[in-house]
Amino acid sequence: MHADLRDRDQAILHAEEAFRYSSAIALACAIGAAALASLAVSMVFTRRIGRSLSSLSEAATRVGSGRYDARVAAPQMGPELDEVAASFNHMAEQLQGSDRLRERLLADVAHEVRTPVATIAAYLEAVEDGVRPFDSTTIELLREQALRLTRISEDLAAVTQAESGELPLAVCATAPADLVTSAIGAGQTRAAAGGVHLDGEVQEHLPTLQVDPLRMGQVLDNLVSNAIRHTPPGGRVMVTASRTSRGSVRFSVTDTGDGIAAEHLPHVFERFYRVDTARDRGHGGSGIGLAISLALAHAHGGTITATSPGPGKGSTFTVLCPH
Repeated sequence: MHADLRDRDQAILHAEEAFRYSSAIALACAIGAAALASLAVSMVFTRRIGRSLSSLSEAATRVGSGRYDARVAAPQMGPELDEVAASFNHMAEQLQGSDRLRERLLADVAHEVRTPVATIAAYLEAVEDGVRPFDSTTIELLREQALRLTRISEDLAAVTQAESGELPLAVCATAPADLVTSAIGAGQTRAAAGGVHLDGEVQEHLPTLQVDPLRMGQVLDNLVSNAIRHTPPGGRVMVTASRTSRGSVRFSVTDTGDGIAAEHLPHVFERFYRVDTARDRGHGGSGIGLAISLALAHAHGGTITATSPGPGKGSTFTVLCPH
């Protein structure tokens, strides 16, 4: 009886030892397999991340060297890395757009300056050769071309200062009605000379604005001058001031003139942008007035937009000033 019990106990001990041994082996195999799997996955992800970072580094190097057409593909390894790739591509697109604008700006500046400089040079050469007398007519023409150059340089300086935030603003309490009255008064002579009817309308009980009256007046003056320039004789330009549902003050300059095609509307505030190059140069604008207006509106914390039903149907420029 005792021998049987001893045999049974030993069998149980052997079974327990065998179970522990097999469990240890199974655990070791599982740990080894997990380690190998983790190592393999880590290597795969490391290589993918490495390729993605290498691609991003190469694209950044190309952008740094001035090749703004560089783009990176989304690595599709999680929203974080995809967002980094999207942000990089957006940055490259913005830089590319800025570079194109810079190139066009330089070309436009060169074109704008070339005409008056060539005219001055030609007339001086004609005077020197005795082909043309140095009379009051010649002097007046030379003066006009010099003033055109001066206006271009002053406009470029003004828009650059406004866009960089370096333009000082003498902010004070200003009534919207005063701004409208001033804009109409400044444009009356030009409107009358062009046979354009210029009028204004101001909503009652508008809040007082904290703006620089000279700079905000310059915004409206530019818009009114632009509207008169593009409105034929017998047309109408209307300057209004009203209150929005959010409490801001809305200035609108509406004309019955040339109008603007839909494809040109997003670009009318760019420097030197012209809807019709030949016609606009004939109107005598420098091509920077709307860019100055936009920069000054932003400097006051406001916005400015342009809308038009289409060519020949007039246009409306709207300035929103926060109260």
